[in-house]
Amino acid sequence: MVTGGAGFIGSHVVETALQAGWDVAVLDDLSSGSESNVPPAARLYKVDVRDAAGVLKAMTEFRPTVISHQAAQASVSVSVRDPMLDASVNIIGGLNVLNAARDCGVERVVFASTGGAIYGEVPDGEQATETSVPRPYSPYATSKLAFETYLQTYQQQYGLAYSILRYANVYGPRQNPHGEAGVVAIFATRLVQGQEITINARQETGDDGCIRDYVFVTDVARANLMAAQGKTPAVLNIGTGVPVTTRVLAEQLAEALRVTPQLRFAPPRAGDLERSVIDPTSYEAAIGRLTTLESGLAQTAEWATTAGS
Repeated sequence: MVTGGAGFIGSHVVETALQAGWDVAVLDDLSSGSESNVPPAARLYKVDVRDAAGVLKAMTEFRPTVISHQAAQASVSVSVRDPMLDASVNIIGGLNVLNAARDCGVERVVFASTGGAIYGEVPDGEQATETSVPRPYSPYATSKLAFETYLQTYQQQYGLAYSILRYANVYGPRQNPHGEAGVVAIFATRLVQGQEITINARQETGDDGCIRDYVFVTDVARANLMAAQGKTPAVLNIGTGVPVTTRVLAEQLAEALRVTPQLRFAPPRAGDLERSVIDPTSYEAAIGRLTTLESGLAQTAEWATTAGS
């Protein structure tokens, strides 16, 4: 069962699991996901993770052996504006999933955590590893770290196995351009429509913007399937380790779309880290090579100019 399986990342996890021959159900309230993202072969339960009774009913009916928990409030800026909303989804909603999993005999929970936020500021020239001390800077990162700790507790108390996947900035086809957590999708939509795009500063208005680690969604989906089978470490970074400024991202995406970007420079955004880059060594050892930014942006651009826009 994939919570948030009608969303961007979740729907790719669903597809990958179906292709591997798994029986798959989706649990999603469709608040940000779309029913059109759910393949016909997957069963859809329209349930909000904050609805404990609804989550338990769906899980009791489907009886999954593994949960891929993707459902989340995923915006750093929203979490800064409304920490209670963030916690209600990412902590209380997550606990509803864990309690139902425990009561229904689920064997393993795979959790979509954040490598892009949980480590805090990563100094120039460095990459955060799985053993780096978490230093959450936003309520979003704090809620993700709290839930990681709940997973460890549920394993100790109830024997529920877990796998934690700490995502960098995920991008690719089907990403929602109308939220606040998908810069590639937002940029792609605006570039295709000939609109200007905003570069929020790293330190001062006019600089090249924050530095991020961008990982392609199919690499994330592969990791989820491996984790579901217990073939990854308990905590695994999902990132390329390649530092990319917002301006470079915009220019490379514009090149892939074959358009000329119109850039607008803005001050730093509340809650944003200046630099976030994570170490890919464990991913490459467990799963294999990661998609390059050039290849991933080319595939994203192809989608944005056809089905996506």
